[in-house]
Amino acid sequence: MVIETTKPEETFELGRKMGLQAVPGQIICLEGDLGVGKTVFTQGFAKGLGITGPVNSPTFTILQQYEEGRLPLYHFDVYRIGDISEMDEIGYEDCFFGEGVTLIEWPQLIEEILPEHVTRVLIEKDLEKGFDYRRICVEERI
Repeated sequence: MVIETTKPEETFELGRKMGLQAVPGQIICLEGDLGVGKTVFTQGFAKGLGITGPVNSPTFTILQQYEEGRLPLYHFDVYRIGDISEMDEIGYEDCFFGEGVTLIEWPQLIEEILPEHVTRVLIEKDLEKGFDYRRICVEERI
């Protein structure tokens, strides 16, 4: 599925709709360059889960956990992972295979530990179509 958005609110709304449909154990891999809207998408996703508090990218902490929604949300930003073994130290398996939903920014850096079944969300800019234009591809990897 390909969705085109022209403002951050539309990217947020796509995330919100996906959050409403999220199921336990679901893993969503968010791909895209810096500044394309991965955090905006995640904020919308959290809203769809019923999370009302602030949601920020866990760039320096690697993992943020939100328990207040209808499902727990585990938000990983693995951009700063130096070695895959750091994921073991964080306890990623409890998140990946637990009762919550996992969103992972920069999943290509931990590809070797990702389960077979994930949802891939690729967010791309095209400045020729406008500063806030985004092309968002959502695909299930089964």
